Amino acid sequence: MAYKRIDLHMHSLFSDGELLPSELARRADVLGHETIAITDHVDYSNVENLPELMGAIDDVNSKWDINVVLGAEITHVPAESIGELSIRCRELGAKIVVVHGETLAEPVIEGTNHAAVQSDIDILAHPGLINKEEVILAKENDIALEITARKGHCLANGHVAKIATEIGADLVIDTDCHDPDDLISFKQAYRIALGAGLSDSQAMKALIDNPHKILNRRLR
Repeated sequence: MAYKRIDLHMHSLFSDGELLPSELARRADVLGHETIAITDHVDYSNVENLPELMGAIDDVNSKWDINVVLGAEITHVPAESIGELSIRCRELGAKIVVVHGETLAEPVIEGTNHAAVQSDIDILAHPGLINKEEVILAKENDIALEITARKGHCLANGHVAKIATEIGADLVIDTDCHDPDDLISFKQAYRIALGAGLSDSQAMKALIDNPHKILNRRLR
């Protein structure tokens, strides 16, 4: 059976990605994606621009066999602003809200993970050396933790997989795609999940069940 990919963390040229939303969707479609979320970086300088993507998203969804969802990635903002900014993203139409977690690859402000898992978001991206208390909060608030394919951010994948598995928090496998070479197939994503230490059944849950759970909650 050929499985379809779901990737809920991708960037277009409306932030720091290289592709228009339509080209991102086209390339993902060719690679066998069922659904993608375009989650461009936002803070208070550009969050009001979120609806500008809807024309392209609606056009693709009405004509191609791929589902594109409007999202946002709250990135490098003061931790105290994450909760209110997530609410504003929802008000502006974002179905998937991601927070740029405390990756080992960038100087994300301490406290970001803790604030994120108490906010109205769906995914805490590349959360680095997230602690047990934060993972428990993520589980309680139905927030998935991300295993990422992206260079640098993937350095803590093993830790994230281990602590999430121990506590029973949801995991998803995303690319954090910024350019065409970042896009991956289902098989590649599955191998990244195994490389993080997940079992076959855990990998499949992170690739299929958990993304569908998020989409079913947000798109109903």
